[in-house]
Amino acid sequence: MTGAVPAPLPGWLADARRICVLTGAGVSTDSGIPDYRGPNGVWTRDPDAEKLVTLSYYVADPEIRRRAWLMRAEVQAGDVRPNAAHEALAGLERQGRLRALVTQNVDGLHQAAGSSPDTVLEIHGTVHEVECLSCGERTTMRDALDRVAGGEPDPACLSCGGILKSATVSFGQALDDRVVTAAVAAADDCDVFLAVGTSLQVWPVAGLVEIAASHGARVVIVNAEPTPFDDLADLVVREPIGTALPRLLTGA
Repeated sequence: MTGAVPAPLPGWLADARRICVLTGAGVSTDSGIPDYRGPNGVWTRDPDAEKLVTLSYYVADPEIRRRAWLMRAEVQAGDVRPNAAHEALAGLERQGRLRALVTQNVDGLHQAAGSSPDTVLEIHGTVHEVECLSCGERTTMRDALDRVAGGEPDPACLSCGGILKSATVSFGQALDDRVVTAAVAAADDCDVFLAVGTSLQVWPVAGLVEIAASHGARVVIVNAEPTPFDDLADLVVREPIGTALPRLLTGA
């Protein structure tokens, strides 16, 4: 079923008690954070920007690292707040119907909207911390950006001198096995799998849809553009996420 959200909602969606949600960049666009692969996405407009989040380029090229720090400073300087989609998902947790909230986003807006840190599985890490690629020490992004503002265009680890990077998973970097295991368990154990604002093109996260469907869960996809899994979905919604998601989850 494609198009406007049905009214009333399908009974299986209204009755769901173990909803596993996967969110992508499209959830945060209403908060002023651009997506990556959409028509106006960061990589669509500037394909070279993908190098900033590719580990091999980042490690090899100090200029890439300097550009990445400037990008992080620009993002952190913005007044970014949760939007209606984040708030709707926090409300779903308060209803006691959220099995897990798996997010490809690194912006922390789900937690800012009230979602429990124990419920949110940040599959690609967080932009609010930095990590040393040599010794693994973590510090705050704010401390690192203060050093950039103070004249260090490519700040090194204060403990070992290693390369610092945001605590996000770059292309070519391994995911956290513990987070992946928890996400797979949630997809395996849900009665509805809801994918929101994600192109479902990045693996292994995209495979969560198949895991959920193979274990009997209904699949709902809310995304502006078609995804590779639309034919597998029980419901596909093309409405703007900020209006569609609250209606899906509350019937309002």
